[in-house]
Amino acid sequence: MTNQMTSRERFFASLAGKEVDRKPVINPTSTATKETCDILGFSFKDVHLDTDKTAALAAFNCEQLGFDSVMPYYSVVLEAAAFGADIDWGSDVEMPNQKRPVFSNPNDFVMPTDFLDKLPIKTVLDSIKLLRKKLGDDAVILGKVMGPWTLSYHLHGIEDFLIETITDPDMVQEFLQKFKEISIKFADAQFEAGADVVTIADHATADLVGPATYKEFLMPVHKEINEYFKDRTTILHCCGNTLDRIAMFREGGFNIFHFDSKNDISKALIEASDMQLAGCIANSEILLNGTVEDVRRQTIEVAASGVKFVAPECAIPLRVKNVNLHEISKTVRSN
Repeated sequence: MTNQMTSRERFFASLAGKEVDRKPVINPTSTATKETCDILGFSFKDVHLDTDKTAALAAFNCEQLGFDSVMPYYSVVLEAAAFGADIDWGSDVEMPNQKRPVFSNPNDFVMPTDFLDKLPIKTVLDSIKLLRKKLGDDAVILGKVMGPWTLSYHLHGIEDFLIETITDPDMVQEFLQKFKEISIKFADAQFEAGADVVTIADHATADLVGPATYKEFLMPVHKEINEYFKDRTTILHCCGNTLDRIAMFREGGFNIFHFDSKNDISKALIEASDMQLAGCIANSEILLNGTVEDVRRQTIEVAASGVKFVAPECAIPLRVKNVNLHEISKTVRSN
């Protein structure tokens, strides 16, 4: 029988295909809830630009909810905010959202020399440093960045960008090359700050684009990013039905793919081959609207599959009850 491991030992042993004491329980995206914020004594909308609150909210995930990972990045707008986008920082139960794009042309974009000192960026980096010092090996610290495809949605505009994949593919390629620089610079800084792994959230999902579009435009850029981080561990997060492109994600060089409950687990495992999977407990149906028994049932199903990392399928809704979230780690420990 394998001796009890630290969270970091468990994570990296599982990634390497070695025997572990139990499966790691992680979330490559957010596990923030209103209930946790209430317990900690602050509002979720005030977290994103405050290092102490960001770190405290992340630490709660392993200290009180039994997860092996912490993630000090709770929305998708931080990079856009750093470039001056007009942001509504949400509420206790609503995620931040961006009001309008920033760049109409790739030539409008210039990486500022002080990018890492911008408050939304610096908050994440300083939080990682605090968490590393506080938690040591007791948690896997997951950083997170938006990938160049998602950054194109946020910084240029989703409708224009998707139309331009047909009308102006050269412009699309230019945006991806420009915004790749943001993903690499922010991820590199998170690794240097103490992150063990970085999630790259890039939403080239079947809900928006076909697999040929991913292969033509984004897969080469993902290969470049992962070649840069060839000695590091990266997780790709992409929502929705992705069965027709999981094999391409593997070819793109990711170590782990964080996948959605919309995908059949057995088929996803075949497509992933030797790329590991994290997922795929359903957010809305199970964690938000289900009972503890529902959470336990699906957690057992996922843990019994070939999925190496048990996780919610995406950033959880803020209204999720902590008892449901905690049940994931409790179930994995008891089975």
